Amino acid sequence: MKPALLKPCLAEFVGTFTLIFVGVGAIYQQAQGAGGGLLAVALAHGLAIAVMVSATGSISGGHLNPAVTFGLLIGGKIDLSKTVAYWVAQLAGGSAAGFLLLGLLPGGAEAAAKIVANGTPDLGAGVSVAQAIGIEAVLTFFLVFVVYGTAVDARAPKIGGLAIGLTVALDILFGGPLTGAAMNPARTFGPALASGHWNHHLVYWVGPLLGGAAAGLVYGRCLIRED
Repeated sequence: MKPALLKPCLAEFVGTFTLIFVGVGAIYQQAQGAGGGLLAVALAHGLAIAVMVSATGSISGGHLNPAVTFGLLIGGKIDLSKTVAYWVAQLAGGSAAGFLLLGLLPGGAEAAAKIVANGTPDLGAGVSVAQAIGIEAVLTFFLVFVVYGTAVDARAPKIGGLAIGLTVALDILFGGPLTGAAMNPARTFGPALASGHWNHHLVYWVGPLLGGAAAGLVYGRCLIRED
């Protein structure tokens, strides 16, 4: 890895780690009977993204998501070598969070693995693979479109972290019961690797990458202003 990429990749690792650690932890708390339900899970993910995008934005751009990075690649805002380095950092951060949760959650290794598996996005009852890919693609399109509009575009208001976090929260409020509303391959990969829960895993790559690419084409190639 080029030395110039070490700091941005470390920022991507820490930010993605935070999302998965807090997200799975929030789902665990709901399973334990904490109040708030879907809203609490959506806010946990949204707030984690809001604060970490704000914290890492000046270092790495605050992608924290392979689909966001891919959308910026399609839009011509990042090169391929940087994209690959960010993907490695994001997946490593998600995986580190998943494995750390195995050691920190109560009940022993087997119970913790079940908790992490329950925190891994999966399809809701009656949702087909094709429907799930479509839902993940649309939700991720919204997310990457907002990334462009609030953090990348030269006309963007200085509210990128907040707007991006709110988009994650509103997407989860809609898509959580249907697909888990991952919108982020690292959000699924890390807990899946730690727990062995690989159900419908391709959905959480194909859908988000399609959505991110579509937003990259629409905003990155058509709507953006550079200066």
